[in-house]
Amino acid sequence: MQNILVTGGAGFIGSHFIRYLLREYPSYKIVNLDALRYSGNLDNLRDIEGDPRYTFVQGDICDAEKVDEVMGEHEIDALVNFAAETHVDRSLMEAGSFIQTDVYGTYILLEAARKYQVERYHQVSTDEVYGQVLEGSSLETDPLLTRSPYAASKAGADLMCHAYFVSFNIPVTITRGSNNIGPYQYPEKVIPLFITNAIDDLPLPLYGDGRQMRDYQYVSDHCEGIDVVLHRGQPGEVYNLGTEVETFNIDMARMILKLLGKPESLIQHVRDRPGHDRRYSLNCDKIKALGWRSRHTFEQALEKTVQWYVDNEWWWRKIKSGEYMEYYSRQYEGR
Repeated sequence: MQNILVTGGAGFIGSHFIRYLLREYPSYKIVNLDALRYSGNLDNLRDIEGDPRYTFVQGDICDAEKVDEVMGEHEIDALVNFAAETHVDRSLMEAGSFIQTDVYGTYILLEAARKYQVERYHQVSTDEVYGQVLEGSSLETDPLLTRSPYAASKAGADLMCHAYFVSFNIPVTITRGSNNIGPYQYPEKVIPLFITNAIDDLPLPLYGDGRQMRDYQYVSDHCEGIDVVLHRGQPGEVYNLGTEVETFNIDMARMILKLLGKPESLIQHVRDRPGHDRRYSLNCDKIKALGWRSRHTFEQALEKTVQWYVDNEWWWRKIKSGEYMEYYSRQYEGR
């Protein structure tokens, strides 16, 4: 692998992964294909714009001609797909774009991988495909029991990847990661939403009783895990990536407020979203056997994340206007 196509590389995790690859693999050339929809942001990669090993191309993974053009022009020999509609709440409002990007877009990329005979196709998935896990932890072989349109669209993509491995011998690997936190996360997601609201003394809209449990991992740890699977994972296999430690959402909110020196009275319980999964939990023995473990505790990851948003208001303040405020009003008014 020398010429790697990263799709969705202007998003939160994708931008961190591009920066990681450039740092760890000096001989690699990275092409970033991103449609720059609302959460795609070239500010996420401002520090590497001048790197001669990095190329940005604006385009949609559902555009077969554009994907083919990029694959051929840049002689792509590996593909890592981050491109997706990712927010559960938005999928409950309008599921069609999730099906289009997450399922059909993955099909377009798999067809390109098949045509150009790439050395590796890696699909970045989510723990949400397993559905809620009230007891125990999800294994990679567990059934996919999705409970939101977002989760269903990601599961559809995973199944398409598996089908292309079996049918056409495409060297596919899949990682299913737990919730990521860190710099450059679009503030519709709960942790940057709560941090930026708390900085401005605005309410933290906490769903239901706040006792939903999530495994929050630092984004750089997730990137390292994807890298391990990309280079050493077995084609056709799935690998869970997480910390194996879950935290109640209400405890997460309290920790953010404590780090910022804000009162817990800012927590505002709102009506829960439909089909809200109570708990996710991943068994990560399989990726640990390849030598990967999360480096950060949740407390360390959260402290770093809070400090970044405190220090980088230039990045998030301009985002929390326009389209974002329209979405925020639709999402929380009446709750």
